[in-house]
Amino acid sequence: MYVLVTVLVALFLTLYLKWLKSRRLCLDAKRLDGKTVLITGGTSGVGKETAIALARRGARVYITCLDEQKGEAAVREIKRESSSMNVRFCCLNLGNLQSIRNFCREFLKAEKRLDILINYDGVPALLDWTDNGYSMCFGVNHLGPFLLTNLLLDRLKHCAPSRIVNVTSNIHKYQKLDFTDLNYNTVPLFTYCRSKLANVYFTQELAQQVERHGISACAVHPGYVVGEWTSQFSVLFRIVMYVFTSMFFISCQAAAQTVIYCAVSDDILQHNGGYFSDCKPFKLQPHAQDTGIAKKLWEASETMVGLTSSPREHLAARTR
Repeated sequence: MYVLVTVLVALFLTLYLKWLKSRRLCLDAKRLDGKTVLITGGTSGVGKETAIALARRGARVYITCLDEQKGEAAVREIKRESSSMNVRFCCLNLGNLQSIRNFCREFLKAEKRLDILINYDGVPALLDWTDNGYSMCFGVNHLGPFLLTNLLLDRLKHCAPSRIVNVTSNIHKYQKLDFTDLNYNTVPLFTYCRSKLANVYFTQELAQQVERHGISACAVHPGYVVGEWTSQFSVLFRIVMYVFTSMFFISCQAAAQTVIYCAVSDDILQHNGGYFSDCKPFKLQPHAQDTGIAKKLWEASETMVGLTSSPREHLAARTR
């Protein structure tokens, strides 16, 4: 009897988890011929799967990363998987503000269109510092995309209707921002949560500012992804995590579905500034919907990346 119950429970869980994963499907078949897409990252994981899917739809796709060799290898794979030759690689370091400025200058010189910007690239929970002295999580996950997006806005306006997709995580709900210490870099997980919350606020204020120009913006939680992050741990730990992630985490291809959905579907237009998961809008917790905080973060971020000339001492980068 116990064996039978165990088997039935295991079968039920397997089928239920399979059903949960099957919900993450972008069913919109829209083509993107003549459109240009920029995906920060795009060389592995969810970013690469997104690049393959959008290249298959006819878009010209640019991907970025810091490692040129890795980038060129990813381009070859994306071309092979998508049967498209319209894929390009550009070197970009989101942890260096000058690298972002250089990239934008060269991109705008070389490419006349930008229809879809996907801010995917980011770093996991770690304690480190960017080249400009900001905490790595906040600098790469928020400040880098913030500056990049602002420098590319004119081209997005010119190509309107266009859209911006910011990839975040639902882990944002476990922290709040502290404006006396935006450069917080003490507990890795908390630092990461705050950077993901910043993505949400950034998206909301961005949508308010650019909607009149024909640009839509949304934030995406792609899901918890099976990845290679356990490779630095012991064999036993990797085995345990492999079993756990295989059951409850999703593949990069499945995780890319909501990103693809937000890049192509017109259904998102009625939820400008919204937060999406499983190819549908999700309601945020009250503290993540504060438009006053979103505006305050925008103004602080402008100062931190040098888009304004009114420095605030309490937001200054760490002296290295």
